[in-house]
Amino acid sequence: MALRGAIRVGRQANSSLFTIPCYLRTIYNVSVSSPRRRLNPISHHQTGLKFSIRAVSGTSLDPVVSKKQNGEESSQNWKIKMLYDGECPLCMREVNMLRERNKSYGSIKFVDISSEEYTPEENEGLDYKTVMGRIHAIQSDGTVVTDVEAFRKLYEAVDLGWVYAITKYEPVATIADAVYGVWAKYRLQVTGRPPLEEVLEARRKKGEICDETKACKM
Repeated sequence: MALRGAIRVGRQANSSLFTIPCYLRTIYNVSVSSPRRRLNPISHHQTGLKFSIRAVSGTSLDPVVSKKQNGEESSQNWKIKMLYDGECPLCMREVNMLRERNKSYGSIKFVDISSEEYTPEENEGLDYKTVMGRIHAIQSDGTVVTDVEAFRKLYEAVDLGWVYAITKYEPVATIADAVYGVWAKYRLQVTGRPPLEEVLEARRKKGEICDETKACKM
């Protein structure tokens, strides 16, 4: 009798050793009726999650999305800063193209000079009037580049350097700068905006109003 009792207790203990906890049964799809069935974990190569992992409180744990995936890493690890006029519709076509391309590189930081948040102190002392005159870009070491060279550096930052590669050599470099100079001089009129003097005056008046009301920042 004692021997039979010991065997019965042993069988019960042995059975309890192979009882799979409910959270493991959910993950590995193991039946309670077959406690010794081989575990079949979900393959690491399987696409998509078939279940959600929940914390003790019952809230789902969302995967961390990298900043680079959202194209926001450029503000931290930039190699060159592009100062652009956000109120220039033709300019924005190129800016948007570079911004889209930059999502895979994170090497360009885009700074809108028309924004009320723009300050020369954060951009090598370049004021609004100076930057409105022609394209400016600032490299991470503080070097300021302008005109076609600025475009060349910006395109190189997103692996499109071949577009402006020929402008490195004379006489193409001189011709390209001359053509861009004409565009920069008349771009406001071409895009249907008032002359630079009127734009500066309107900006100055807006700054005075902001200083008086403290409602906005110049």
